[in-house]
Amino acid sequence: MVETKNTQTERYSAGIISPALAGSRSRLVPWVSLFLLVAMIIPIIPSLYLLAQEPRVIQITADKDNKFKVAGQKEPAITVKANEVIKFRVTGHKGTETDPKYPGCIHTFTIKELKDQGWDVCLKEGMNEFALVAPSKPGEFKIECMSKCGKGHDDMGMKMIVTQ
Repeated sequence: MVETKNTQTERYSAGIISPALAGSRSRLVPWVSLFLLVAMIIPIIPSLYLLAQEPRVIQITADKDNKFKVAGQKEPAITVKANEVIKFRVTGHKGTETDPKYPGCIHTFTIKELKDQGWDVCLKEGMNEFALVAPSKPGEFKIECMSKCGKGHDDMGMKMIVTQ
């Protein structure tokens, strides 16, 4: 239907729409749309910031004496933030034994209670690089080797502290 000046006047006089509202509605629609768009974007900005960051790199050695080692630490421990993405670079050195339960693995990098979240990594001889997401809840977790790798295997572990 083509609206003429007479049809608009008829609508105004019939009370369907007032001349004042007709103009303000057409000016209001773009502003409401812009407001709704901004309201949808603002909550995702922190997530985009986290995704844009390169993950922190932590270097560890899984040594032939069946111990995890972190440079500069007598007792190996790492501290991470909850939900932080961490890139691990683990240098693996073969122990004195290999475990048939873990074929091809000289050690594992495992947190038992977080296995379903990827915290069960087979380590090969040489450099192993992988990324994992820290748990969402703060606390202390034990990273351990599950592959029987030789004398001292039972003590092959390190602490991970998760903070807010």
